[in-house]
Amino acid sequence: MSRFLRIHIVPGAVIQSVMIGGGYGTGREIVEYFTSYGALGGICGILVAFVVLATVISSTFEFARVFRAYDYRHFFKRLIGPGWVVFEVLIILLFLLILAVLASAAGNILRENFGISYIAGLMIMLFVVGVLTFFGRTLITAALTFWSVLLYAVLLAFLFAVFSNDSFSFLNTMQKSDSVSGWWLSGLQYAAYNLAVIPLLLYVARDFESRSEALCSGTIAAVIALIPALIFQFAFAAALPDVLDEAIPVYWMISQLGFASFLALYTVMLFGTFIETGAGILQGINDRVDGYLEDSGRPTLSPMSRATIAVSAILVSAGLSLIGITDLIAKGYGTLAWGFLAVYVIPLMTVGVYRLSVLHKRH
Repeated sequence: MSRFLRIHIVPGAVIQSVMIGGGYGTGREIVEYFTSYGALGGICGILVAFVVLATVISSTFEFARVFRAYDYRHFFKRLIGPGWVVFEVLIILLFLLILAVLASAAGNILRENFGISYIAGLMIMLFVVGVLTFFGRTLITAALTFWSVLLYAVLLAFLFAVFSNDSFSFLNTMQKSDSVSGWWLSGLQYAAYNLAVIPLLLYVARDFESRSEALCSGTIAAVIALIPALIFQFAFAAALPDVLDEAIPVYWMISQLGFASFLALYTVMLFGTFIETGAGILQGINDRVDGYLEDSGRPTLSPMSRATIAVSAILVSAGLSLIGITDLIAKGYGTLAWGFLAVYVIPLMTVGVYRLSVLHKRH
């Protein structure tokens, strides 16, 4: 893989692959955070989210590069000292919630669309995630980049199908749709909601050699991550206001278009995004463990150990969801989001940026 791709494309592809997940992939998050604010209001909200994501991701990449902190343990030790433990508690709770949701979604989506049993769907996810984590960072980043390209192809085909249908007209919607107030706050919330996983993906910053590379890559990553949101916004806005009440907006629109074969293709693509999200996050966890082992003077995880940790984490999360523990975590997600803002975004954009500026002036 060329250096240009490793520096400017792969980080964004990995971040987008992890962000897309369940709610993003089904379109429900986009409707909640953007489309519900109107055609133009939704686009403005996405622009707000872009500014926030680009700023924080770029700063994160540069901080990781300067302090050579490529896992979240080292990163937060450098940023907030002993307070790094608070982030670890928050990320474990979020980690359990995300994996539980992904395991449930992976098991259900194949059953509902292809008649494959829940257990079989879950086993497929476990097997693929196990293989990806066994071979480690190189295979995971390559797989996530490839699937990101496939995702773009499917989403562009979806948008073309929508605009080719006389029942949906984005231009007419733009002319008659008023922006609902509050889009800027919703864009801010959406960005904050997704920023929590960025410290788990610091392994994509290992190849940066200069400040300009880190900042440029962070900005491009925000673009790559939000283009699918923009595609969804254009498509959903053409179906306002009916789309607002749909639990799975993408599936509803595809059914309205009458493309049964495309629905099957989209289901396969969405199932792959669940695997992407799980594998991308679990690589961050494995890197955190490796960092601890290196500091302790012990050998890093073997390929089998990485795969075992990944598969075990998914099974535990799936089990916890069955007894309702992850429901408690989900209900407290708003509090978790504020926690990430307090221990990650605010320290990074104040203390972190100040320290970077001081070091830059010295050099």
